[in-house]
Amino acid sequence: MLTGFEKLCFSFITKNIIMKNQLTLQSLFMPSEDIVARKIEDEMLIIPLASGIGDLEEELYSLNETAQVIWQYLDGKNTLENIVDLLLTRFDTTREALEEDVFGLLQELYNRGIVKLL
Repeated sequence: MLTGFEKLCFSFITKNIIMKNQLTLQSLFMPSEDIVARKIEDEMLIIPLASGIGDLEEELYSLNETAQVIWQYLDGKNTLENIVDLLLTRFDTTREALEEDVFGLLQELYNRGIVKLL
């Protein structure tokens, strides 16, 4: 049973800030043009192409398994509400817990320049 989403292992400097109250269930996201994302074996790797993405000391980021599930729906067409609905069919947890975790992940990815808010 899933008790909550795993936290991403990121440790880098925040450049752009999005406040949690700016996100809604209707928010749309897609990957930034300034990154390349590749799945290698069971790992999703994100590589910044431009300076100012993430921390200058970090050159590569890895999404954990649950973040990878969310990542696959970040196409600019799925609202956060759609993503939560899709996740509810895959994980045994509450809507409230999923919303909190999805909002937290997208806030982190946006703040780090990995995704853009449409």
